Amino acid sequence: MKKVLWVVAAAGALLLAVAAMRADGASDKAAEKAAEEAAKVWLGSLDAGDYAECWKQAASLFQSKVTEEQWKTAARNARGPFGKVLSRKVKSARFERTLPYAPDGEYVVIQYETSFENKKDAVETVTPMKEKDGAWRVSGYYVR
Repeated sequence: MKKVLWVVAAAGALLLAVAAMRADGASDKAAEKAAEEAAKVWLGSLDAGDYAECWKQAASLFQSKVTEEQWKTAARNARGPFGKVLSRKVKSARFERTLPYAPDGEYVVIQYETSFENKKDAVETVTPMKEKDGAWRVSGYYVR
């Protein structure tokens, strides 16, 4: 009888764990979708060369690390030589709670396969984070 109770208890615990993982997975997917939408808007400003607007739309963490003028110079230098975006598609998106050199929080690291006029095969990495007000805003950008 004790063995049966133990098996039932273990099965119940396993079912609860699976349900919790599914709930976390669903919430991670919702976060990824919201972060991708925020990244899309932000990238639209970047693609248009409106670097000041990119900075204004960025996360407070981003703004605390780089001034608007520093960002405009860096973005112009990094993106200018590549020319116009020809295509961009999501390569991967993953939800993270911790990232190197960043405070713990909610982040989504999104990688895009991007083709520019002067650089056919590029990978853009955009990292939106969930801010205290619940909005997703870009906290990092890198292109290679």
